[in-house]
Amino acid sequence: MEPEPIDQFERELRQAFERRPAPPGLKHRILDARGRRQSDHLRHRAVLWQRLAAALVLAVLLGGGFAWRQYDQRRKGEEARRQVLTALRITQRALDKINARLAARNRTDQIQGDHE
Repeated sequence: MEPEPIDQFERELRQAFERRPAPPGLKHRILDARGRRQSDHLRHRAVLWQRLAAALVLAVLLGGGFAWRQYDQRRKGEEARRQVLTALRITQRALDKINARLAARNRTDQIQGDHE
């Protein structure tokens, strides 16, 4: 007579729940695996912090470079402005001298024209 399927199931269930001693070295393997997971986790965190620090340094360098470029352009613009103003002052002085000569010549021509 064959055992009924339910009896077979109960027997397999009892065998599955039967207390057995742990295989040798299981505790050591579990602790090693936990240590590796913790090491991996710490390594991943360190890499994350390194990446964040590198991104921050890169952002600061780019921002500083941009700020320096704007400062340098502003400085060059101010220098060009000063040069243009200097050129305008020189030109104005030259024009003033020419106008003074023309006025003097006009006066001389008027005086000579009056005498004729």
